Amino acid sequence: MLIYYGYTEKAAEYLLTRNLKPGDRVVLKLRDGSILRGILLPRPELYSTSNIINIKLSNGYNVGIDISKIESIEKEEVAVTVEHGLIETTMEKKQQGNLPRVTMLSTGGTIASKVDYSTGAVTPALKPEEIIEWIPELTDIAVVNTREIMSIFSEDMNPKLWEKIAEEVYRELTSGVSGVVVAHGTDTMSYTASALAFGISNKSAPIVFVGSQRSSDRPSTDAVFNLISAFIVASKAPFAESVIAMHRDISDEYNAVHRGVKARKMHTSRRDAFQSINDKPLAIVNPLTHELKVIGKIYEYRGEKQPVLKARFDDKVALIKVYPGLQGEIIDFLVDKGYHGIVLEGTGLGHASNSLLNTIKRAVENGIPVVMTSQCLFGHVNMNVYSTGRRYLEAGVIPGRDILPEVAYVKLSWILGSITRDLDEVRKLFELNLVGEFNDRHTLDLYPRWYYE
Repeated sequence: MLIYYGYTEKAAEYLLTRNLKPGDRVVLKLRDGSILRGILLPRPELYSTSNIINIKLSNGYNVGIDISKIESIEKEEVAVTVEHGLIETTMEKKQQGNLPRVTMLSTGGTIASKVDYSTGAVTPALKPEEIIEWIPELTDIAVVNTREIMSIFSEDMNPKLWEKIAEEVYRELTSGVSGVVVAHGTDTMSYTASALAFGISNKSAPIVFVGSQRSSDRPSTDAVFNLISAFIVASKAPFAESVIAMHRDISDEYNAVHRGVKARKMHTSRRDAFQSINDKPLAIVNPLTHELKVIGKIYEYRGEKQPVLKARFDDKVALIKVYPGLQGEIIDFLVDKGYHGIVLEGTGLGHASNSLLNTIKRAVENGIPVVMTSQCLFGHVNMNVYSTGRRYLEAGVIPGRDILPEVAYVKLSWILGSITRDLDEVRKLFELNLVGEFNDRHTLDLYPRWYYE
């Protein structure tokens, strides 16, 4: 069977006889009179349909065209070539001296996945270089290097894997790249982005986490839009922070760049699932014009600095959601099992039942730091307003101000794993605003009122 860049039979013969290959910019005139322009793509796998060719349009969407419906197809002068899993523009050798170097590290997730058409499931399957082949525009932004460091869904992420990712990112930063893009599943992306915010200090360049809500081989994928935005941020942003670059709204117009320690995934499936909580996005990106506009406060600036790696995370930290009827025996269990830290996701201003006070006191007396956050997300913890909160303060609980519960979990895990387990020192360090995880000033525009408008 004839196979050509994943194409088979009629489609393979059609492309070979016209001297066309993936990466070529082509103009198609269809028999119905319509004209399409785009980039010829390789086939991600061998499908049963042998007469379809794949084209990526200028708007970033991929379409399949039946060759029987094509009246003519011509190659445009500007071409992108695919060779040995890497891509380069015909001018790349001249451009490399002027373009920044960006490394993309793939960890898996939907952005590095495709549909298994035999089962309908989405599975981790695409290699980083395959993603780059599908988005040759990235070579107009930077000299691209790609590496897969793991291939998992983000629900399987854990603190030990944060350490591995941090080590790989640190390796790239110290090599002098202009930025690092980390392809990651969206479900736990904010956890890992927070881990790298704390685990690598004195950053020289941005660490940009990016994902997608729809797999890379689907026509409606948001991977293209998000990846282009991520590379723009990595190559030219003035800040050197751990950030998340995802859709700002459901249309293909802008991406928002969220500080990793202030972001949360707020919707299961929408493209604009991520929002900054108690803060503005750090920047807005237009992938079409490559414009990047900073709209938030920068904590760490890009520069010629020597990054510092302290990325050990204690996996004996628990995040407990407070709910009516929560039993103290759960806290006792954690103490008895030798856990080193506890984060409570309290109600309102930072509350938990008075019935838990004795078990919380026992935890603190055993040298276990207990941090109080709020499941409300928006607003500050204030444990001085009501008597219950004051009792918890007297018991030794650390108030989490406006930190997100998951960020408090990551920060406490990092302090205990990388710095100290001394209770007094943990408290002092936790209360410091290290990477913008706290925002003391909340203006009215930080609260999401748009669904009332």
